[in-house]
Amino acid sequence: MKLIVKSCLLLATAIFGFKVQAQSVFEKQGAQAWMKGDFKAAVVSLEKAEAKNPNNTNVLKMLGYSYFQNADFENAIAAYTRLISQKPTDYSAYYYRGKARLNIANAPKEALNQMREDFYTAAIKDFSKAMEISGEEDIQILQNRGVAYKDYGIFRSYKSKKTAEKNACIALFNSSIADFQKILTMQPLKKDVIAMIDYVKAQIASLK
Repeated sequence: MKLIVKSCLLLATAIFGFKVQAQSVFEKQGAQAWMKGDFKAAVVSLEKAEAKNPNNTNVLKMLGYSYFQNADFENAIAAYTRLISQKPTDYSAYYYRGKARLNIANAPKEALNQMREDFYTAAIKDFSKAMEISGEEDIQILQNRGVAYKDYGIFRSYKSKKTAEKNACIALFNSSIADFQKILTMQPLKKDVIAMIDYVKAQIASLK
């Protein structure tokens, strides 16, 4: 079972298992909505739960994920950052913060448009940290980091004129291919990854 799925299952167990510390009413309501997939309702309750107890990491984890599912990526980043400050070994927090940052980088609001490069590099760092903490090369994390390298390379290629700039893009594309190839060593017939490798190789060829 994939690491990220394991993390979600562990969270669900913590929410509904026997706990020494009683849950607040807002946390219970948020957890129930979260388990049902009603992430908008979950946010309403979980924000109130966090306000009462900002140090509750279960609440922060559910809140970050709820924001993410609602495509509220800025708040998701903020919630996962608060979670990481309290629980820096939670690899799923880095993973989802990376995904949120990558989503913003690829479709930024006008106010964030000048920060796209920062979001790409931060997303790559988050995926790398998630893998480092997990202690293994998880396919989900590898694929997302490979996509981040690819998308960042494409973004930079639009304004690359000089040889050094093109070489920097090619380095990003090569990093993307390296992650995708690691996936193929575990799942050799993964067609979407094979297609992405071909696409990235075409991007490299266009820069030469």
